[in-house]
Amino acid sequence: MTPPHEEEAGGAFTPPAAHEPAEAGEYEPAAPVARPTKRERWRAWRGRRPFWGGLLVTLGGGEILLTEKAALPVILHIGMQGLAGYLIPLMLVIVGLLTLFNPAQRLFYAIVGVLLTLGTWITSNLGGFFIGLLLGIIGSCITFGWVPDQEPRRRVLRKSKSHEEQPVSAES
Repeated sequence: MTPPHEEEAGGAFTPPAAHEPAEAGEYEPAAPVARPTKRERWRAWRGRRPFWGGLLVTLGGGEILLTEKAALPVILHIGMQGLAGYLIPLMLVIVGLLTLFNPAQRLFYAIVGVLLTLGTWITSNLGGFFIGLLLGIIGSCITFGWVPDQEPRRRVLRKSKSHEEQPVSAES
């Protein structure tokens, strides 16, 4: 089957005129769409996951790891109790990163994060002198409370303010 513009010209190819409207069912190219900037892509990626919760859990685990004073050979010589001071914060960092890169399992990671953070109270200098402990618990709570596909709060507040500021027309 030959296209209609070829049949009219006796089989010779003639492109359709640019000013002719497209017929129903024909493809009409859309206007070029602007690519999102790096900042827009970053904000979109960050908005699809419990970013702040995962970041705080990761920072809490890192802070607890950094507060460990003993060298690794000394810890290995002490035994399992000394090794737990390094393993639990390392697992906390891993849980924080998994929260960022696999948000579908956020509830499980939040619960494991709280349990690991509370475990550092005993094994790692009172949870990294309370700083890492607080970061881990707050980050896990934020992760647990995060809801996917929720409209950002700033936009909700802007919409509600715009509805309040509209003048009410007086009907007589």
